Amino acid sequence: MTGARANPLRGEVALPLKGGARLLRPTFGALVAAESEAGSLFRLLDRAAAGDVRMADIGAVFWHCLGDRTDGETRETFEAALLGDGLGLLLPVYRAVLAAAFRGGG
Repeated sequence: MTGARANPLRGEVALPLKGGARLLRPTFGALVAAESEAGSLFRLLDRAAAGDVRMADIGAVFWHCLGDRTDGETRETFEAALLGDGLGLLLPVYRAVLAAAFRGGG
């Protein structure tokens, strides 16, 4: 499902892609899965604040927080769409997801 609207009261963040906005939902389970792959969320936040962001970290956090995954969608196709829309788009969204995770939702 694309074109989904994010509810910031629930900590959701919109990821605008050419194919339509995608919904990133940093739930507890999603963050645990991302953390087990990419490392401590605190370290990810510290690195993002310092401008030391790794594509692997963005891919892990976005994939695990993807709240509107379609049937049969693979991580490879999702990450190709991220790259296809340009890296400059990803950093503010990544920071917003981390901020939402640490701020908490309603």
